Amino acid sequence: MPALWIKICGLRTLEAIDAAAGADAVGFVFHDASPRNLALEDACALQRAVPAGIERVAVFLHPSQALLDAVLAAIKPDWVQTDASDLAGLQLPAGQSVLPVLRSGAVHPRPLPPRCLFESSSSGSGERADWTAAARVARTSQLVLAGGLDPSNVGEAVRAVRPFGVDVSSGVESSRGVKDAARIREFIRAARAAEQALVAEENR
Repeated sequence: MPALWIKICGLRTLEAIDAAAGADAVGFVFHDASPRNLALEDACALQRAVPAGIERVAVFLHPSQALLDAVLAAIKPDWVQTDASDLAGLQLPAGQSVLPVLRSGAVHPRPLPPRCLFESSSSGSGERADWTAAARVARTSQLVLAGGLDPSNVGEAVRAVRPFGVDVSSGVESSRGVKDAARIREFIRAARAAEQALVAEENR
């Protein structure tokens, strides 16, 4: 089994970035209605603090082309994440890596994207995604599971879905939009422990 890709999303402070040092990616949200929304100048300062080797994901929900262009110019993210349905109406630079969001209960594109994020119907709300549907998608795509994950259930999710990766936001917060450094570290530890258990099981 390939190494589990762990993303901590909705970071707004240097403390949270430091706590996410054991992850593979961090997400910066650019969506006015979100309590995790970042101004461009704040995002620029935060992304400079991301350790080498950790990928930076610009996270959108139905963005305008102007917002997308401004974020790409300011922080040059490794990945752009937005709903799969948004992508047809957006222009992205050649070579830009994209993480399309598929949602529980929605019609999914065919063929499936090579890598996707599988989410509940409402991002950042703590609503749990459909793990059964996610497991089906994970058989043919590098699926990053999101939606309702937290330190207490990420191990169960990894075992049930066998995803390429996991993504958490509200599940590591002390209050809505406020990240808890201890919960971030606990989530990463729990996800890595589940990954190691699966590897051990496959090697028996």
